[in-house]
Parts: sequence; C-alpha cells; structure tokens
Amino acid sequence: MALSQMGMIGLGVMGRNLALNLEDHDYSVAVWNLEPEATDAFIKENKGKRITGTRTFEELVASIEKPRRIMIMIKAGAPVDSVIGKIAPLLDKGDILFDGGNSHFDDTRRREAALREKGIRFFGVGISGGEEGARNGPSIMPGGDKEGYEHLRPVLEAIAARSDSGPCVAYLGPDGAGHFVKMVHNGIEYGDMQLIAEAYDILSRGLDMKADELATLFAEWNEGPLASFLMELTAKIFTVRDPETGDPLVDKILDKAGQKGTGRWTVQTALELGVTIPTISAALDARILSSLKDERVAAAAKMIGTTARGSLNLKKSDFIDAVRDALYASKIAAYAQGMKLIREASKHYGWDVNLREVARIWKAGCIIRASLLDPIMYAFEKTPDIPSLLVHPPFREAIARAEEGWRFAVRTALHRGIPVPAMAASLMYFDSYRTADLPQNLTQAQRDAFGAHTYIRKDRPDDGPVHTDWLD
Repeated sequence: MALSQMGMIGLGVMGRNLALNLEDHDYSVAVWNLEPEATDAFIKENKGKRITGTRTFEELVASIEKPRRIMIMIKAGAPVDSVIGKIAPLLDKGDILFDGGNSHFDDTRRREAALREKGIRFFGVGISGGEEGARNGPSIMPGGDKEGYEHLRPVLEAIAARSDSGPCVAYLGPDGAGHFVKMVHNGIEYGDMQLIAEAYDILSRGLDMKADELATLFAEWNEGPLASFLMELTAKIFTVRDPETGDPLVDKILDKAGQKGTGRWTVQTALELGVTIPTISAALDARILSSLKDERVAAAAKMIGTTARGSLNLKKSDFIDAVRDALYASKIAAYAQGMKLIREASKHYGWDVNLREVARIWKAGCIIRASLLDPIMYAFEKTPDIPSLLVHPPFREAIARAEEGWRFAVRTALHRGIPVPAMAASLMYFDSYRTADLPQNLTQAQRDAFGAHTYIRKDRPDDGPVHTDWLD
C-alpha cells in the first residue's frame, strides 16, 4: 500500500474540510481523530478518495512518507501540547508538524523551540476563511523554520485561496510569526465587525431604516471602496427572514456577542508592546459590554438621558453618506493599527515580517478580505518602512475627503445617545496621531511632581531628564 503524502490530526469542521481540500489537489491524506467512529464515518462518506483512516498515532506516522508532514487541527491550548507529547517521540528528524488552529503565538514559540532541539520542524500556521475557506481555499499564514518551509510551500500554495496577486499564503517569519499575524487578523476582524454594527445601529435607530432597506444599502456600499466579505455577508444577513414570524431574522437575535479569545490576546499583546489599537480595543469592550444584557436592561429603565427616539431631522441621503464615510475612514484606522502592531512585534521578536505580503495574502480566502487591501499592499510595496498607513498619500487623501462626514456621523450619534465606541475611537486615534503637541506635557509634570519621574524640556531635549521640586 502506497504511503500517504500528508497527515491530518483532528476531523472537526476545519480538519475534515482541509483534508478534502488536500485530496482535491492530488495529495493523499492519512487522518486520525480522537473518536475513532468519527474517522470511520469520514472515510465512509468519502469512499473512493485517497484518504486513509488510522486509529493510533503509531499507525498514522507509519502511513506517511518521509519527511512526514502532519497538520494538527484541534482545540488550542492543552490539547495541542498533549498531541505533540504523544506523537513527537514517534517522529524522525526532519519531520514537520504544523498547528493550523488558533494557538497563542507564545505557545507556538515555546513548542517550536522544544521540537527544534529534537530535530523536528514545527510550524504555527494561521488559517482564515472558516468552513468554506478550509474546503475551497483559505488564507494561510505560516511561521517556522525557513528552510523547512520549502517542504510545506507547495502543499500550502495548492490548497490556499488565490487572488489576482497569487496564492494567499506566504512565509511570514520564524517561530510564532504566523500565529501572531493570524491573531492580529482576528483583532482587525473584531474592529471591522464592530464598525459595521455601529453603522447599522446609527442607520436603524437614527433614520428608522429597516432590514430590507439596509440590505439594499449595504449591497450598494459593497460595490465601492467598502467592498469586502463582511459587507457582502452583512447585506445578505439583512435579507434572511425568520421562518416562524416572517420578520427579519437579525431582529430576533439577542444582542450578546461571543468571543473565542484572539481579540483579547490582540489587545493584551498590544499593551505589552506599547502599541495603541483603540479601534480593536473598543470592539472588544463592546462585546464584553454586550454580555451584560440583564444589567443593561435594568440600567436603561433607571438612567434617563438623551436617547435615540424618532428619526433624525436632516436630509436622509446626506446622513447616509456621512455614515458611509465614517465607516470607511474608521476601517482605514483599524487596518493601520493592526499593521503597526505586526510591525512592532516583528521588530521585538526579530521576525522580519513583510507587511506587503501580509496584505497580499489577506486579499482572498480570509474573513477580512476587502478591496482596501490592494492599496494597503501597494503602500508597503512602495514604502516598506512607512510608520503608519494614515500618512500614506492615498489614504491621507481618502480620510481628508471622508473627514467631514466622519465627524458629523460620530457627533450626531453621540448627541443622540447612540453608542459608537469603535468609530469614535478611530476618530480620536486619527486626531491624536496628527496632533503635534498633546497634553501629556502636563501628565509628565504630574508624574515628576508626585514621583520624581523627571521630564525632558522640549526647548533643550539634548539636556536629558530633568527633575523639579514642584511642591516646595
């Protein structure tokens, strides 16, 4: 019996679809799952395909050609360590294990270092695109040993999504670089989803727009600069009806959003690296606040203030345009924050991540694929060391055109008591980044006054730290 070319550990939704994707691209696959009955069912469902079921790790390893290439697609955390602990002793030097789940990049760095000592190549591979992407082509973000990547490259390029810029996969750097980029991808996803939700809230509460009208509007927006998978998806969501009542299904959904941790990791890591990502942080806060449903309902009955009652007394088309501009400018800010976080992490960990390639591989397959990624890719292609996308001329000009509407939309929402935390955070990020003199001169004076933390004189910066006895 011929040996399989690939191994797959885990036959959940992602694992089984990736296995089928591999087989579609002429790779034979040996599969293993914790529950043998799931393996048996998968093999039975795909009779005739070059997929071999195995019941033990020994059987799995023995059925794969060398150097072995085995993908792990299971729940992140302790389960991954458990699988590695059991299968690593069975592998030979030069074999490759790659974790395609949403593992924390620090865990990937630890695992890669430990397995490298044993001669086993370990990759952290971020995969985005959900069930459909796994089956038909995801965006793939690998990090690990550069030489070992050549053994993985043809496989990953075969199964990845493709855009007009090529397969949506690229080597991103050593150890945890791939999982870090995937983490930030998810952070931007949090921000983008929250911004779209805020646009929906402003329009539905401020202009009393219903689902059918919103579906048409979001579909129109998806034909222009706002074009993205999430905009397309949102437009379709508004068209779905509740089979029980015939009402828009979105109106029947409880306003409590879940999270799986990658957004929280993004915010925590940004704090540790000293990088500000206010749009993404606001999106995470919004999800956390949404979980306090009972408290919010009780507070709404007691805390009387300005509320969004009745439609706005203004020209409808003008306000719709303002919300569109606010959404677009805020999205630019969210991507700018994510890219800056990747750049700073790359410097800190010595990864040398190519931001142009990050934008390129996000153009198809992944959840945040958007027309905005083309100009982002070109920005880093033209100026690889640009400090922020906000200063790139095309984005600077786009924000200048959108700024009046952006401010009007945010100001109107705040005046009406409609929460727009991510749009407002994006605007404050823009304003702070373009402000030459911030009020932190007073902050530093306070720190020196109560804690002798010193300060730098702006008229003589070369003099170094200075302390003043402010309270004498």
